[in-house]
Parts: sequence; structure tokens; C-alpha cells
Amino acid sequence: MRKKEIANNVPPILADKHFEDASVFEPENLLREARRQRCLPEGRVPEVCLLDPDGDIVRALLKNGLAKRSAFWACYHTDLYEFDWDGEHFGIIGCAVGASFAVLLAEQLFVSGCQLLISMTSSGQIVEQGPLPYFILIDRALRDEGTSYHYLPPSEFAEADPLLVDHALRALARSPQRVYRGATWTTDAPYRETLAAIEKCRSRNILAVEMEAAALYAFAQARRKPVLCFAHVTNRMAVNEGDFEKGEADGTQDSLKVIAAAARGWLELPQ
Repeated sequence: MRKKEIANNVPPILADKHFEDASVFEPENLLREARRQRCLPEGRVPEVCLLDPDGDIVRALLKNGLAKRSAFWACYHTDLYEFDWDGEHFGIIGCAVGASFAVLLAEQLFVSGCQLLISMTSSGQIVEQGPLPYFILIDRALRDEGTSYHYLPPSEFAEADPLLVDHALRALARSPQRVYRGATWTTDAPYRETLAAIEKCRSRNILAVEMEAAALYAFAQARRKPVLCFAHVTNRMAVNEGDFEKGEADGTQDSLKVIAAAARGWLELPQ
């Protein structure tokens, strides 16, 4: 039996999108009900919040007694922890893996008091920039995931705010960590990173592959919110043994230094 053809050859993820319309289901309404059901107090999360998809930063902070669970975070799915680093106060959520989950949390964070969101995700190398590990400040991300298409019309890339990127890079120039600027490939299917797909990305000077940036940047553009995404390039897709090494303390110290510098760059932006 022939499969039924998609109407007008448009897949559902691209059909019947109304980007200017408000959603019926709003994050503040969900959080209101979570707060009521769980008897949580009213309050705001820190102005600068972090997504830590690997969870290594959160685990290191908790192990060393440097973070405490936020009393005001009303999300059903996650815990948010608060900590101080290099003179700044941060909120952080661990294990926020993948585009849809990252954006779900971004929506909730910005209605809870967040003013800047930074994502620090582990990433696979495509175009070598030097010995592993190192960082990439992602300035655009190939939209090979689903979430971004609910926020912006189809395009190849989701772009970071160039002013935010420039200020972050100026602040990072004073930091010893190796941070490069460039594009990444955001995928929903890490175990479908085929050789052909990797070679195509390499030919376009896409530096690494990760799972969140395109959706977070689409959200940021649609909602007019400041978001910065970093790729911590730690592996070559585990083709060889001994991959995925982040460095000392699972790269926590270096990651936090990069994050703190980026936050300082945002603070230097004209308000």
C-alpha cells in the first residue's frame, strides 16, 4: 500500500506555523500551578543562569559544597542550584540535554527572573582548532533539530546576537582559556552523525556538533532574550578510545572561567 502523501509536500513541522501568535500554554502559567501544588514561595532566580547539559559543573559544585538548591525554582522537571563564582551570582541546571528540553527551561527561566542565559555543552570536533579540549563561542548553529522551527521560519542557521558575542569575546580575550568563535551543527540525533553529514559540515567550516544551540538561538531571537551558547569540544565522536576528556575536575574550573568572563561581557553592554 502506498504511503499517504504529505499535503502539499510540506512536513508537519513546517506546516501551519503562526510565529507572531501567542501560545495558549504559557510558561508562567505552568510555574504558577507548580508553585501552588508544591507550596513554594514567590521569588526570583539569579539574573545569570546556566544550562549544564553534561551535569559535570553541577556535580562538582555540589561535591565541594559550593552550591545550594534554589527555594524559588518551580519547574516540575529539574532542580536549579545557586552559587557564587568570581564575584558573580549564578543559577545552574544540570543535565538539560537536547534542543526541546533546553528551550523548555529557557522559557521558564526568563519568566522566573533570569536576564542572561548561558549554555555550556559538550561537543564533538568536526574542524580541528587545536589539541582537545577547547571552547567555541557559537555565533551560528545549523538547524538540524525540530524545536527552532516552532520559533522562526525555516532557514539554514540560527544566529547569535552579534553584539552579545562581540562583548563576550572582548571579555574572554582577558582570559587564559582557549576560546574560538564559529559555527556548530545542532542535531537531534547524535547516533545518526554519519560520515557524509560530518564531511558536509566540514566543507562548510562548521567547527563542531552539539544538541542545543540552534534551538536556543531561535528562542532568543523570537523572544528577544539574551542567550549565549558555548561548545566545550572534548571528543572526536569516540572513534578512538580515551575520548571525552575535559581536563582537570571534568573541565569545571575552565568552564566556569569562560562563563564568568562571558557574563562580564554582558554586564558591560549598554543598558
